[in-house]
Amino acid sequence: MPRRLVIILGPTAVGKTEYSVRKALEYGSPIISCDSRQIYKEMTIGTAVPDKEQLKAVKHYFIQTVPVTEPYTAGDYERDALALIERLFEEGHETLVMTGGSMFYIDAVCNGLDDLPDGDPELRKALWERVDSEGLESLVEELASRDPITYSRIDKHNSQRVVRALEVCLVSGRPLSSFKSGGKKRDFEIEKIGLERPREELYARIDRRVLKMIDEGLVDEVRSLLPYRDCQALQTVGYKEIFDYLDNKVPFDEAVRLIQRNTRHYAKKQMTWWRRDQAIKWISI
Repeated sequence: MPRRLVIILGPTAVGKTEYSVRKALEYGSPIISCDSRQIYKEMTIGTAVPDKEQLKAVKHYFIQTVPVTEPYTAGDYERDALALIERLFEEGHETLVMTGGSMFYIDAVCNGLDDLPDGDPELRKALWERVDSEGLESLVEELASRDPITYSRIDKHNSQRVVRALEVCLVSGRPLSSFKSGGKKRDFEIEKIGLERPREELYARIDRRVLKMIDEGLVDEVRSLLPYRDCQALQTVGYKEIFDYLDNKVPFDEAVRLIQRNTRHYAKKQMTWWRRDQAIKWISI
């Protein structure tokens, strides 16, 4: 039997976790998480990690394994995920289930990434200072001029990704998009299943999930992370807005509204990215 990796992808809140648990039980596979935020140890509520019953039902990998103080890139994930996949195949699994919504992580596993240049801590610090003083939009505009391909694909509200993309441009003198290898061969089959819902239904699910996160204690979770607020892992939707609330920059209700809006924007970005991939088999759930 050929070795096969089934990747279950789709926009945030579409229902990937429930679907992947069912598929993993069907195939007798663990679940390999492909989520660039659920991988961080201290981020639970705001990243919608699988609940205790789901974690108990199926063995999960790459769930809350990296401290928020430790930068973790798509290249790191490619290396670690491929090593795990090979080990699991060697243990006798014929079909493995991977699930997540991180476009760059999935792309890294499927197509590979060229080796990116080492980061420049001083340059990165200067770029983050620009985010604080000039706003993220200033860096987004510079990225558009230096790397229009990455600009067209990147989540322009994700300050971590924007800073990293611009850092690569400035360190290497090349656009980040030029480092995409475009198709390293894998020695296993890859099947991509995309989950989708009508837009109104998906957006309603997103809005409800944000309210559920608030009820479960998102504000307290973010408050506990205040000492680490400058870490790249926390420059993300659901955390930035609550930091602004805790800083008295926005009222509470406005912070909640912004999380809902920015999450909807991210879901739209995910779908725009994946619609380009003709290899994805889409399933309406």
